Amino acid sequence: MTGKTTACSIVIRAYNEEKHLGRLLEGIAQQSVRDVQTIIVDSGSTDSTLDIALAGNAHIVQISPEEFTFGRSLNRGIAKAQSEKIVVASAHVYPVYPDWLERLLAPLDNPQTGLSYGKQRGAETSHFSEKQVFAHWYPDQSNLMQDQPFCNNANLAIQRRLWNEHPFDETLSGLEDVAWGKWVLEHGYHIAYIAEAEVIHVHNETPRAVYNRYKREAMAFKRIFPQEQFHLFDFLRLVSSNIASDLFHAIKLKTLWSNFHSIFWFRWMQFWGTYHGYRQSGPLTEKLRQTFYYPARVEIKRQDMSRRVAPIQYNEAEIERNLKDATKKA
Repeated sequence: MTGKTTACSIVIRAYNEEKHLGRLLEGIAQQSVRDVQTIIVDSGSTDSTLDIALAGNAHIVQISPEEFTFGRSLNRGIAKAQSEKIVVASAHVYPVYPDWLERLLAPLDNPQTGLSYGKQRGAETSHFSEKQVFAHWYPDQSNLMQDQPFCNNANLAIQRRLWNEHPFDETLSGLEDVAWGKWVLEHGYHIAYIAEAEVIHVHNETPRAVYNRYKREAMAFKRIFPQEQFHLFDFLRLVSSNIASDLFHAIKLKTLWSNFHSIFWFRWMQFWGTYHGYRQSGPLTEKLRQTFYYPARVEIKRQDMSRRVAPIQYNEAEIERNLKDATKKA
């Protein structure tokens, strides 16, 4: 179904996200874009996620854990959308600025732009190497005509009419966003990267979770690009180069000792998972190789991103109070 008055529909996949969902919903409520439909696709939460979603006036779509894939949950949520502009967000992100939606949606006013995605940064508690990944994948300069399919549906917007033509692949183990971006480019549409549409992405994964994430993404990547290969030599080279890069940046930032251990295990699990994912073929294209695997060869310096828009001031006490109330109900 589609509607005429809703500025956008936001589809959020969630499973036991009580610690994070309230902050995202508050950030949505403080956006300059007001007429928003929020859809939570829940895959069997057992905590207070659903109570928090209901308190935030979200529409809830249920999908059983047995049915769940990343693509299928998105398709279920988008099918309930009332807008022609669809925003996809992770339940554990939250916007930095009140014009997040405005900036993310603006490129879709051009009918030739099929997809836009925004910047992601790690939280204070994120692993150092995760922050380096975000800084490398999401630069401080926007690009309205990106010529390769990298994108990420933790912070992404698409044209509903194009989804009607080509829903997300429900069989992939991950990277359904990249597969969709590939389709967009192949059909003559643009991908826009918007640095001002910034979110904080909270990832505090265990080593096993990091391994599993990169393994399933590598499995999907090989499905999308079957000619690609990732050998033991690639694993050894990329582990060593990324660890060296992270250590260099940690020394520059004077945070080496607090991050020393996590740098080694994170990069090891990242590429060990990637290696095993490729095993479960031509060389990587240079652009995709740079996007997905390589560390920056020089120090990553953030440009002056001072903006005239004041960041959202989150009411942490209110978020905590709402979480306690929802937990009691649950």
